[in-house]
Amino acid sequence: QAHLVQSGGGLVQPGGSLRLSCVVRGSISSIWPMEWYRQAPGKERERVAVMSAGGISNYADDVRGRFTISRDFTKNTLYLQMNNLKPADTAGYYCHENGPDEYWGQGTQVTVTS
Repeated sequence: QAHLVQSGGGLVQPGGSLRLSCVVRGSISSIWPMEWYRQAPGKERERVAVMSAGGISNYADDVRGRFTISRDFTKNTLYLQMNNLKPADTAGYYCHENGPDEYWGQGTQVTVTS
């Protein structure tokens, strides 16, 4: 049973939007920070968004203003809303629970192309 299960990736044209979901088994963490990472082939892993246990969010410079991290405690789900997508956003996206067990989602591919 995976602890984090992702969905919502796919193909989108530049300027389009996608929302990624990360369902947490049991209940979404209110103790550990929740994060979204991405990694494209040949590039280093990049943390694009983080939400603290207290609900404070922060973003990488290249996505700030376009991406929004949020969580829904009633659905035990972490979200990443991605707007005005660019080809440079193409990557595998992974949710991450930054706690002692370092849980990762299985990954979801986002491809931005015309």
